[in-house]
Amino acid sequence: MDSPAPSPAPPAATLEQFLASVSTRAFRFAELGLRHREDALDAVQDAMARMLGYRDRAPEEWTPLFWSVLRSRIIDLQRRRTFRLKWMSDARDPDGEEIDWADESTPDPSRTHDGREAWSRLATALRGLPARQREAFSLRVLEELDVEATARVMGCSEGSVKTHLFRAREALQKQLEEFR
Repeated sequence: MDSPAPSPAPPAATLEQFLASVSTRAFRFAELGLRHREDALDAVQDAMARMLGYRDRAPEEWTPLFWSVLRSRIIDLQRRRTFRLKWMSDARDPDGEEIDWADESTPDPSRTHDGREAWSRLATALRGLPARQREAFSLRVLEELDVEATARVMGCSEGSVKTHLFRAREALQKQLEEFR
């Protein structure tokens, strides 16, 4: 039984409202790409700070612009980490700390546990995907960007987005089959 698709959120009136509305999802996106809590927090904070320079842009431009900025920041941090790890012998663990999933609005502990378990399995499966597939899935499915906006964020064609998304869905379906 499929649940109805969520209705799109109304557009944010201010840049601050927009940033507040994407902060949790942005952190999850960054954490999936960086696999380290502090680096993910830094990436999101940097992306949000950079967005302040775009406050004069039209609100409909904020979503693809924000995800492009965040994606670029994640790539920068990944490159720096790779460079650092090549030269440092005491490389730190890329998995980092666990995410604090405390949610005061969910009173049912079993439901909270099920949600954490589902997210944990999805996050683990997403981490196993190639970066481009993970980005396409996260932006199209989790962030609900359209194909055109996703292509702009990823810097590729719409056809490439569709291909990456198809492959990501196939791989995730295989990995998560027993969880259904």
